[in-house]
Amino acid sequence: MTNSQATTTIDGDYKGPVVLTCEHAGKDLPHPWSWPDEDTWIRTTHWACDIGAAGFTRRLARSLSAPAVLSKFSRLLVDPNRPLDSDTLFRTEADGRPIALNQSLDEEERQRRIDGFYGPYHEAVSAMVKRSRAEIVFGVHTFTPHYEGNSRSLELGVLFDHDEALARNLVDHLRRAGFVTAPNEPYSGKNGLAYSPVLHAQEFERNALEIEARQDLIVEESFAGRLAAALERFFT
Repeated sequence: MTNSQATTTIDGDYKGPVVLTCEHAGKDLPHPWSWPDEDTWIRTTHWACDIGAAGFTRRLARSLSAPAVLSKFSRLLVDPNRPLDSDTLFRTEADGRPIALNQSLDEEERQRRIDGFYGPYHEAVSAMVKRSRAEIVFGVHTFTPHYEGNSRSLELGVLFDHDEALARNLVDHLRRAGFVTAPNEPYSGKNGLAYSPVLHAQEFERNALEIEARQDLIVEESFAGRLAAALERFFT
C-alpha cells in the first residue's frame, strides 16, 4: 500500500480480472484547507464523501486480491468523478444551502486543486490500469437512502456507459443473489456519472462499470459480506 496527499493505492494481482477505483473515498480536507464554520453541517454527510465506499473498496480489494486506488480528499474540494468542465467539479450548494468552501473560487484556486488532487488521482488510476491486465475498471460508490425528500428502495445500482451487456449481466447476477438491483440507477453512467472508470477503461480499451450501493446497507456487515461474495463470484 502506498499513500500520497491525493490517493491511497492498494497493490494486488495485476494479472487479475479487475481494477478497483473509489473516487469519493475521502471525507477530509488536506492541509492547508480547512472547513469554514458555515460548512460544519456538511462534513459528515453524503455530500462530503460516499459513506461506506472506502471500507467496502478495501474489503473487495482483499477478497479479489485486486489493485485499487482510493481518493484521500473530500469530493467537495474537487470531484474526481466529474470532467473538468462539469458544473459540479466544485460544488457550490447542497440541499439548497451554499457550500462556503467553494464560493467565489478564482481560476488560481481552481487550478491549485486540480493540480494537487484531481490530476494526481487520475494519474494514479491511469498508471494502475496500464500496469494491469484487468478487463474491467470497477468504480465503487454509494448513494444516500433519502434524497430531496424521497426514500429509495433500490439496494444496488450498476452504472455503465458503453458496456451495456456486461452491466446487464452483473445486474442479473446480483438479482439472482437476492439484491434489489437496477441498471443506471439511481444515476446514469450515460450522463457522465461514472466518469472516472469510463475514462480510464477507454484509455486502455477495457470495460467500465460502477456500482452504487445504498449507504445504510453497505455499512452493515451482513449486507457488505453478501455483496463482496456475490461480486467475487461474478469477477472470478
